[in-house]
Amino acid sequence: MGINPKTVAKWRKRATVEDLKTGPKEPRSTVLTEEEEAAVVAFLGHTLLPLDDCLYALQPSIPNLTRSALHRCLQRHGISRLPDFGGDKAKRQKF
Repeated sequence: MGINPKTVAKWRKRATVEDLKTGPKEPRSTVLTEEEEAAVVAFLGHTLLPLDDCLYALQPSIPNLTRSALHRCLQRHGISRLPDFGGDKAKRQKF
């Protein structure tokens, strides 16, 4: 089949047939420290501000914080979307 025998031997050692995830096992920021990430997550948890508002509020205390680094940090922690409170949004209807 044109496959390297070493590759076949490696596949046979595996317990499952799914592909292994590529990339780092524990993703972390190259810009923010763990303490800064914890501060960002805690800040958003208390204020529930949109991304840009969080960025402008946190930049004085974390000078190397960029919008993309903030968004990646929030995605890593699973809080990149604000909760939907179902406030004054109009109900969607069919056209």
